[in-house]
Amino acid sequence: MKIGAQLFTVREYTRNLDDFAETLKKVADIGYQTVQVSGTCPFEAEWLKEQLDKNGLACVITHTNPDQIAYHTEKVIENHKIFGCNYVGLGAIPWGLNRNPAGLDAFAEIFREPAKKIKEAGLKLMYHNHGFEFQKANGVTLLERIADAFPADELGFTLDSYWVQYGGGDPAQWAEKLSGRIGCVHVKDMKFDGEKPQMAYIGEGNINFDRFLSACEKAGAEYVLVEQDDCQGRDPFYCLKKSYETLTAMGLN
Repeated sequence: MKIGAQLFTVREYTRNLDDFAETLKKVADIGYQTVQVSGTCPFEAEWLKEQLDKNGLACVITHTNPDQIAYHTEKVIENHKIFGCNYVGLGAIPWGLNRNPAGLDAFAEIFREPAKKIKEAGLKLMYHNHGFEFQKANGVTLLERIADAFPADELGFTLDSYWVQYGGGDPAQWAEKLSGRIGCVHVKDMKFDGEKPQMAYIGEGNINFDRFLSACEKAGAEYVLVEQDDCQGRDPFYCLKKSYETLTAMGLN
């Protein structure tokens, strides 16, 4: 498995193309060789390819606007092929559909054909979980229902260690459940401040990453992407560096 940086962590430093370019350099200087592009300013696919090549980076997954995935699928595929990215990421169920009892059916109906087109193009649509997908209806989690709504070869899961634990699940167990569908995973730690859980860099919190990453490897994960949405007021590049150091010490690269 290869370590990557989820650029949503440093989204405040990608608000324009100049800052975005500098951020890619800083991420590469830490030692990362792969990234997930998410939460950035608009960019042309050719520009991103040039900047990635310049810094010795590969974009392995995105978070792409759901409207673009649903209604401009061919353009999304074309752009991903330009900058050499095989995974098309969907950040969550869009448009508030998760709050509607019939929302999952609507979600599946809208995205089933795009997922099929993406697969036929040699890419894969990936769904990123938060905590709400672990709510149960009749003993079945929403995440399981999403998985059942799509063929396994047409929808994968960017399994997020923090959000699984936040939702009351066991990250390693869910990696096992979704075996073969988690080409990319998100890693951020969870610490407790005495009142509520907080996001933390890897090694600062309490998630058992030895067990989680072992389960991910067995489940076929290719990329372990560091994401820390909230750095608790600290420099997000510092947090990316601390997570990188912990993961490399664990034998990843």
